[in-house]
Amino acid sequence: QVQLVESGGGLVQAGGSLRLSCAASGFTFSTYRAGWFRQAPGKEREFVISISWSGGTTDYADSVKGRFTISRDNAKNTVYLQMNSLKPEDTAVYYCAARFTGYRDPRYWGQGTQVTVSS
Repeated sequence: QVQLVESGGGLVQAGGSLRLSCAASGFTFSTYRAGWFRQAPGKEREFVISISWSGGTTDYADSVKGRFTISRDNAKNTVYLQMNSLKPEDTAVYYCAARFTGYRDPRYWGQGTQVTVSS
């Protein structure tokens, strides 16, 4: 059974940092691209960032370049999202995703974790 379980969400003040984790199981995580999407209230889910299976290449949404970084530990089947210089507009439910089958198009999804940035 495929599972992606996010953790690390919470409430943070603007300018602060948070680190999200996503633990994968039920598939060969180390062979697939993984990443994060987010959905703010009243908006569609949007791509945030992704990383190749080897960690060699990353893809970023313009809105998070220079503030967010992604990393992975294939030995632990885990992908991380480090979020710095957070802004109120980063408030959203953050979803872990894996097994990208197309451009920014993953097959597997986590349940999401709430990130709230207060001004």
